[in-house]
Amino acid sequence: MVIQVPHNPHIHVANRLKLFIILMLLSSTLAAEEKPYAPDVIEGTLVVTAEEAIELILNDPDLTVIDARKKTEYVKGHIEGAINMLNTRMKSEDLEKVCPDKTRAILFYCNGTRCLRSTDAIRKAKSWGYTNLIWFRGGWKEWTDKRLPVVTE
Repeated sequence: MVIQVPHNPHIHVANRLKLFIILMLLSSTLAAEEKPYAPDVIEGTLVVTAEEAIELILNDPDLTVIDARKKTEYVKGHIEGAINMLNTRMKSEDLEKVCPDKTRAILFYCNGTRCLRSTDAIRKAKSWGYTNLIWFRGGWKEWTDKRLPVVTE
């Protein structure tokens, strides 16, 4: 979104700057409100909290965990053992490399309830025949809000 402050020689520079700042604040607030929420459920998918995700990871060391966020986000911090697979670039052969058994559990997450990357990745995995899908809907936001351990690169 481009915001232009009208140039009017009768408006003092300081007032134009104030107007510009107010418009920027309003536009950023509106942009944040426009971002959709992830659905509450995805049919055929188990939705888990951060605590339940930890329990699953601890009880199954071979659990595949997919971080569907951008690489730049992943390197700043991710759940230990998570594999970065950006939803928009994820292909069936990529998922098959890390989880060839389509009945094995796979846990997906992204940035949280205002992010649709894991939702998209799960829908793709379902369309490719994966049947044991787990969704950490609260994602990275819930994980870091609870100050759970993270790995950085």
